[in-house]
Amino acid sequence: MLAVVFPGQGSQYVGMGKALYEKYASVRELFELAEEVCALPIKELCFEGPAGELTRTENLQPALTAVNLAVWRVLEEAGVKPAFLAGHSLGEYSALCAAGCLSVEDTFRLVKRRGEVMAQAAETAPGTMYAVIGLSRERLEEILSGISGQVFLANHNSPEQIVISGEQSATDEAAKKAKESGAKVVKLKVSGAFHSPLMTRAAEEFREALAEANFGLPRIPVVFNVSAKTEGDPEVIRKLMAEQILSPVRWVESVEFMYNNGVRIFIEAGPKRVLSGLINKILSDPEVLILQAEKPEEIEVVLSKVKEGG
Repeated sequence: MLAVVFPGQGSQYVGMGKALYEKYASVRELFELAEEVCALPIKELCFEGPAGELTRTENLQPALTAVNLAVWRVLEEAGVKPAFLAGHSLGEYSALCAAGCLSVEDTFRLVKRRGEVMAQAAETAPGTMYAVIGLSRERLEEILSGISGQVFLANHNSPEQIVISGEQSATDEAAKKAKESGAKVVKLKVSGAFHSPLMTRAAEEFREALAEANFGLPRIPVVFNVSAKTEGDPEVIRKLMAEQILSPVRWVESVEFMYNNGVRIFIEAGPKRVLSGLINKILSDPEVLILQAEKPEEIEVVLSKVKEGG
């Protein structure tokens, strides 16, 4: 059994998707549609940058989604049939599109609006995020309970990596105390306290865009960030996607859910290897095959490995 997973913010780089665009007509069609729906220079942002423009939340969300879906389009055309789909934060929209739950047009409309409301919320309720590496969840929760101000556990990415999110001073203080407790801390290059209650206004505004989108039944089960399990009811899915902006990403549990349901091949469809690295840390089974694909030659390797594994 295999699962296809899609990365979120942090996996981008200038030049992503260019080789795919040059090789496949279906990818060129996808990028043209993305530009038309979003009214953004998606190709230029992805292929040429500059990095500062690409990484702006309102630009990055549609740009990265275009690359994720381009990889998925090539995999799907080659006959890859996953048992499950999942995405990390923003990547969850690529999963919903791949599952047939959202149209490509609605997917791009939603990620564009999501990027806008998150960028606006970051300005009105500024905050920050840190990855904390090498500290138990229990110890980190203990540290957070002693901090005055708003700071929260945001993403449970791997057994060793948890992201905290919140107000600048409170989150800085929590990161300092985590470091004093022996953790490695890395400040994330984000503009706000995503996946925390500081995004409440963004979630409220985003609900309007979600209400206008047409959610259908997923043809392939999607494992959701908020619940770490599958959901088939389109109206429940709509609610989960509103909650996702302010809820923790339960990535460890999501990967374990897929593994416990028989998945032994994970394909990361999108740039870099962020999710591949996390999955490798979550699962200690040497029988699990973790593959990443974005460039045409990487996709060829994936297809040959899947054929061998199948």
